[in-house]
Amino acid sequence: MERVVITGMGIISPLGNDVESFWNRLVKGESGIGLIDAFDTSRHKAKIAGLVRDFDAEALFGRKEARRMDRFCQFAIAAAEQALADSGLQLDTIDRERMGVYVGSGIGGIQTLLDQAEVLRERGPERVSPTLVPMMIANMAAAMISIRIGAQGPTLSPVTACSIGNTAIGEAWRLIRAGGADAVLAGGTEAAITDISLASFGNSTSISTRSDEPAKASRPFDAGRDGFVMAEGAGIVMLESLSHARRRGARIYAEVIGYGNSSDAYHMVATHPEGIGAFQAMRQALREAGLQPDGIDVISAHATSTDIGDRSETAAIKRLFGEHAYRVPVTANKSMTGHMLGAAGGAEAIALAMSLREGIIPPTINQEERDPTCDLDYVPNTAREARLEIGMSNSFGFGGHNAVIVLKKYRA
Repeated sequence: MERVVITGMGIISPLGNDVESFWNRLVKGESGIGLIDAFDTSRHKAKIAGLVRDFDAEALFGRKEARRMDRFCQFAIAAAEQALADSGLQLDTIDRERMGVYVGSGIGGIQTLLDQAEVLRERGPERVSPTLVPMMIANMAAAMISIRIGAQGPTLSPVTACSIGNTAIGEAWRLIRAGGADAVLAGGTEAAITDISLASFGNSTSISTRSDEPAKASRPFDAGRDGFVMAEGAGIVMLESLSHARRRGARIYAEVIGYGNSSDAYHMVATHPEGIGAFQAMRQALREAGLQPDGIDVISAHATSTDIGDRSETAAIKRLFGEHAYRVPVTANKSMTGHMLGAAGGAEAIALAMSLREGIIPPTINQEERDPTCDLDYVPNTAREARLEIGMSNSFGFGGHNAVIVLKKYRA
């Protein structure tokens, strides 16, 4: 089996549109959550989100090309091109039939659909854009990345809700391990902060309505949490077989050593209250990595800031890790980014790779009142230096999809 490493990373996020900006703000404990100004929120229960700022698609792609892509696709291409450039991989020197793209989106081009539905109502079917469907469908991010760089290997667009990033990375890891590709761009993307999405989540009572304090709204594991905060962006990594990376002298951020996935088989949107599926996915990831629970030095939690979600994830960690659960730091990036939905896993994989490389654990901010059912070490409010070798990242999605990856600090 081939070993698999991360050689490049790219991100578009509420904390910045490059890895350096994202990481620096994450370590400082800064929030990327603010008031929504893209549409009128006066009748909405929630008025806040983790918005991507200073993203100029026309400057990146040209006006004509930008107009032919939904925002989720723009984010994905921008993050993928960052990851490719960061990796130093020269496309004219590789076998493009052995380069893949595994990038998914939970919702796809929902804004494009809304815009064209309005055209249909106001101007009739003759005026609906012929590009509606290709702009809207969720696989188009992976497809457009493949087209732009000429990647002719396996291309996959997983749709596993908020676990997409980890699903993509984990499945790409399996592909490369088995010898099916030399390199794969993998991760997730999302641009779903729309009038209708905000209304639906608001009516489901699953999102925070702490709109008067946007920076304090996302508070995983805190007793005062009242729901997640919608966010957007893309997180994509370049995965390569170690032999391929070594041959070209690539810089390596981290090694992927384990992946586990499972289904809660429980409810359309609610996580299993005992975290059964989360436990199974974490256990499988540890087994594939050949590790015991005490081999994990840090956990990047899914931790959306919902009542049942945070409690069930804590319960799953305790069940799997036993007494070690109280010794391993658990960090929640979503306290700062908000919930990037299908992009969350990719972004959090980047954060974990940086943690292992730099020996710094980003904090879980907004820890003000302890929840007695969430009693682990959540790295409250301030980043922490630590000796880190191996970390686990959890991602769980609607429908009970669970995906967990394990990363290891790379040592030549």
